[in-house]
Amino acid sequence: MIGVGDGVGSAIARAFALEGFETVITRRARHLDELEATAQEIRNQGGVVHARGVDARSEDETVALFREIECDIGPLEVVVFNIGANVRFPIEDTSARVFTKVWEMACFAGFLAGREAAKVMVPRQRGTIIFTGATASLRGKESFTAFAAAKSGLRSVAQSMARELGKKNIHVAHVVCDGSIEGVFARENISDLDQRLAEDRILKPDDIALNYLHLHRQKRSAWTHELDLRPWSENW
Repeated sequence: MIGVGDGVGSAIARAFALEGFETVITRRARHLDELEATAQEIRNQGGVVHARGVDARSEDETVALFREIECDIGPLEVVVFNIGANVRFPIEDTSARVFTKVWEMACFAGFLAGREAAKVMVPRQRGTIIFTGATASLRGKESFTAFAAAKSGLRSVAQSMARELGKKNIHVAHVVCDGSIEGVFARENISDLDQRLAEDRILKPDDIALNYLHLHRQKRSAWTHELDLRPWSENW
């Protein structure tokens, strides 16, 4: 599970861990204390979780992560790439550094994770790779040039991988989370969050996570590649 914060990432990790999957969660090394706290919460509920500080943009660190898991923990059955990198800048204020960094986080890192997952899954002819997308995966929006470019790029990575790896019995899926998601950002920016949550007008991480489990369990005669998730009240 690459990209685990306090929202969707931790919910997905918890869902798989409590279903009996020995789970590895990652985040940048500077956030390792927070990541370990998340891992401990899941362990307290009965899951087996390992926390690793990894810069997903680093090829060396990503390769080393997959090697460690395969050698010391077990064969990978599911890989979830969940890095968001959602930033907002007017186009005239979007520096080359910002654009490049967002692309590295949300697209290039996904390519690295997908490639390394394929390397270990293809010889076994089984596995699931899931990428988390966003509204920006489908359309650009004012002041989200960098984010939209990265997320649409990730979507293309997922499509290309699905077409190549499906015939090798590897299920590749892309999940579009289209709407506001319960979490730190929502709590800080949505004044009536509690009411919206009570009315199911906000995406809830635990409900999102159930769909990731479902994708992994699908039979290959009816695989989903792209799944879009949004509250019933969302305009689209």
